Amino acid sequence: MNELENKENLNGTNGSNGTYTADNIQVLEGLEAVRKRPAMYIGDIGVRGLHHLVYEVVDNSIDEAMGGYCDRIDVFIHKNNSVTVRDNGRGIPIDMHEKEKRSALEVVLTVLHAGGKFDKGSYKVSGGLHGVGVSCVNALSEELCVKVCRDGKTYQQEYVCGNPLYSVKETGTSEVTGTEITFLPDKSIFITTVFNYDILSSRLRELSFLNKNVLITLTDERETEGDVKREEFYSEKGLIEFISYLDATREKIIDDVIYIEGEKNGIPVEVAMQYNSSFSENLHSFVNNINTIEGGTHVSGFRRALTRTLKTYAEKSGMLSKLKFEINGDDFREGLTAVISIKVQEPQFEGQTKTKLGNSDVMGAVDQMVSEMLAYYLEEHPKDARTIVNKVILAATARHAARKARELVQRKNVLTGSGLPGKLSDCSDSDPEKCEIYLVEGDSAGGTAKQGRDRAFQAILPLRGKILNVEKAMQHKIFDNEEIKNIFTALGVSIGTEDDSKALNLTKLRYHKVIIMTDADVDGSHIATLILTFFFRYMRELIENGYVYIATPPLYLIKSGKEEQYCWNEEQREAFVKKLSLAGAKENNIHIQRYKGLGEMNAEQLWFTTMNPEFRTLRQVTVDNAIEADRIFSMLMGDDVPPRREFIEKNARYANIDA
Repeated sequence: MNELENKENLNGTNGSNGTYTADNIQVLEGLEAVRKRPAMYIGDIGVRGLHHLVYEVVDNSIDEAMGGYCDRIDVFIHKNNSVTVRDNGRGIPIDMHEKEKRSALEVVLTVLHAGGKFDKGSYKVSGGLHGVGVSCVNALSEELCVKVCRDGKTYQQEYVCGNPLYSVKETGTSEVTGTEITFLPDKSIFITTVFNYDILSSRLRELSFLNKNVLITLTDERETEGDVKREEFYSEKGLIEFISYLDATREKIIDDVIYIEGEKNGIPVEVAMQYNSSFSENLHSFVNNINTIEGGTHVSGFRRALTRTLKTYAEKSGMLSKLKFEINGDDFREGLTAVISIKVQEPQFEGQTKTKLGNSDVMGAVDQMVSEMLAYYLEEHPKDARTIVNKVILAATARHAARKARELVQRKNVLTGSGLPGKLSDCSDSDPEKCEIYLVEGDSAGGTAKQGRDRAFQAILPLRGKILNVEKAMQHKIFDNEEIKNIFTALGVSIGTEDDSKALNLTKLRYHKVIIMTDADVDGSHIATLILTFFFRYMRELIENGYVYIATPPLYLIKSGKEEQYCWNEEQREAFVKKLSLAGAKENNIHIQRYKGLGEMNAEQLWFTTMNPEFRTLRQVTVDNAIEADRIFSMLMGDDVPPRREFIEKNARYANIDA
C-alpha cells in the first residue's frame, strides 16, 4: 500500500480574503538528504516509491480542489516515462519570498517543509503531512519543469536533479490559471522508472470518489501503433458511487447505500455504507484523502456508533429476545462495505506506517454524527433495518459455531502433541526466520518437492485440489475445512481473541516464508488465487509482514545437443530457440518440453529451478492498494465465472521477477 504522508502544498489562500502571496510560503529546513536517503521520504526506491512521486504532485492539485479553486486535474504518462500533472487551480506564487530572496515558486520546488500549508490560513485542510512532497519529487528527478499560469501571465523554471537551471522567468500571457509539473524520475536512484498505468488509474479513481465534481484524467502516450490509452474519472455522488464500485460484484441485501454527511465540532464527516451477502467486513477510511490503512480514532468512533445504534434498535424491536449468546462488534460488521472520509485541520498520525489517526476529538465527532443519522435511517426504513439485524444475528450464530470449530482444532492440537498435519514434511531447523514452508498443489508434486527440498529449512505441505473458496463460505465452514485446518496448524498460528474474533496471532508462527507453489498454468493460477483469497481475508497479517511468496516454476525446458535452458515465458523460449538456430541448430534437433505441471519435473529439476535459494525466483505478495485488492478478490471469487477466468488468463505471469 502506498502511504501518502510526506506532501508539499503547492497552492493556498491567505485567510478569509483569498489572497495568496510569497508571504504564505514558510521555510522550515533545507533539502540536503533526499537524494542520499530517498526511502526516508518516499518509502522505497522500487515500484511503490516511484508511483509515490506522482501521488505527491497530484495530491497538491487535490488540495487546491478541496479549497474550491480547482475542478480539473490531468495526468499524462509520456513515451519516455516522464509524467505531467496539470491543474486549473490558482497557480503557485511566483513573487519574491522575503526571507529566501528568491521566487516563492523556486522555494517550494527546492526547499523541504516549504509550502502554503504551514500557514494555517492557506488551507483549511490538506492531504499533506510534512510539506516535503514536490521538493522531493524535484530532488529525485533527472529533469523537472514547472509552468505556472496566474495574474494573466505564464512563468517557467527547469531543474536538473533538484537544481534550478535558471531563475523563474516570464514566458507569455494567459487567460487561465493553474500549475503544470513535468518530471522524469532519476534512473540512478530508482530500481525501475517504468510507470504502471493500472496503479495510477486505481489511485486517481479513488481520488475522484473522495472529491466529487472534480474531473481527473489519465492519458498513457506509451501505447504502440500511435494509440493512446485514456480514462476520465468523475463522480457526482462521491462516496455513494464509491460503495457501488466496491460492491459491484457482491449481492446487496438492502437497496440503498446509507449515506451520512455533516459536520460535528468543526470536523466534516462523510460516511457511505451498504450491507451485502458476503461474510467479510470491508471498511476503508480516509483523512484528508490519505488512506488510513491502520484506522484510528475516526474508525473507532464509527464502529462504536454502528454497534451501539444497531444493537439498541434490535433490542427495542425484540429481535434479539431468542438469541442465547451475546452479540459482539464483529457481528454488526459482517457483510458491511463502508467508506469513512473526514477532514481535519491538523491531523496527528501514528502507527507503524504513520497512517493511523490519533486525534482524540475525532472519535466523538464521528460517533455522534453516525449515531444520530443511522438511528434516523433505521426508523425511516424499517424493512432495511430488519434485514440488517437478521444479517447480524446470522453472523453471531456463525461466529459462535466458528469459535467451537477453532476450539476443537486447538484442543486436538494439545491432545496430539505437536498437532502438526500428517501430510506435513517438516524441516529440522526450528528458527522461524530461517524456515520456509511450501504449500504445494497436489500429492504428486508434493512428493517430488519432498524429495528435492533441503530438509534443514524447507517444509512441504501438499494440498489436495482446490481449497475452499472462503469468499462464499461462512466462518465455521472455513474452520471445518480439512485443508484450511492443515494450513493453520502447520503454520502454528491461531485466530480469534476476546476483542476481535478475526485477529491473527503470529506469536507461534513457525515459518517466515510461506511459499505458494502451483502448476504454471491457468488452473494453477486459480488455485494460487484461492489460497491468496484465504490469506487476504483471514491471514492478512502474514502478507503485511512480508511472509507470503509465490514460487515461479519454469514453463519450458529447451534442449539441443549439450545446450539446454529453462524458460519462464514465451519471450525467453523464442529468444533461446532463435539463439540455437543462429548457432546452427536445425529445427528438428531442438527439443522443447512444455511443463504442464510440477509433477512433470523430477526432484533435481524442481530443486534447481524453483526451490534452490541460489537460483530460484520468488514473487513476494504485497498489498499496495487494499481497496482494489478487496474489489478484485470479490470479483474473482464471486458467482460470476467469466470475469474470473478472463482476469486469471489475462494477468497470470510467469516472468523472471526477483523477490
